[in-house]
Amino acid sequence: MADARRRGLPIIARNVRVARGDATLLDDVDVTIPADERTFILGPNGSGKSTLLRVLHGLQRPTAGEVLWGGAATHPSGQAMVFQRPVMLRRSAAGNLRYALALSGVRGAEAERRIDEALGEVGLRHLRRRAARALSGGEQQRLALARAWSLAPEVLFLDEPTASLDPSATRAVEDIVRDIHARGTTIVMTTHNLAQAKRLADSIVFLHGGRVTEHTPAEKFFRAPRSREAQTLLEGERL
Repeated sequence: MADARRRGLPIIARNVRVARGDATLLDDVDVTIPADERTFILGPNGSGKSTLLRVLHGLQRPTAGEVLWGGAATHPSGQAMVFQRPVMLRRSAAGNLRYALALSGVRGAEAERRIDEALGEVGLRHLRRRAARALSGGEQQRLALARAWSLAPEVLFLDEPTASLDPSATRAVEDIVRDIHARGTTIVMTTHNLAQAKRLADSIVFLHGGRVTEHTPAEKFFRAPRSREAQTLLEGERL
């Protein structure tokens, strides 16, 4: 099972460039995302964090360069993404998971088992019949994580999933991310919250002006960042 789960890893970006009009969003990015780690993409506003996440996930094609999954140019199905403001279908909480599972070919008793397990893991089993769009912001984010978790992804991409949440909801989401990772899913996440990255990350990709200035273990990054841009950002946050 472990080998099958890792067939799309590592993810390797080679000489990736993304341009939009006259603006360069990513410039000659080389980065490797290994299996098992929680890789956090950090950087100031406008540095290209979300763009890099979307390129790695396959939502956005690079202007130049390539992204390889396990040595192949095709993106495998064993991945999921959760956004800062997740899209909730006009269905119940359970119905949102059921729809996602059906798209992945999982139906019937197996789908219901996964729905019950995933909702239980995020503490929403008691709200399974509630309309998803009637849930609070924190509950919707937990439901989005449950929807992704039910697919048993090899890689889970998270784009600032706690940016609009209060501290209590943020802690709940962080706990869920830890649990998903502990079950064997590789995590790739953007955040503007440096303290959060310090709590959760195994490694840091630091972007500035669309370029990777550091890719290093998290402990080393927060203790002794190499680039002036990272030093400035960390000093401003007073971690």
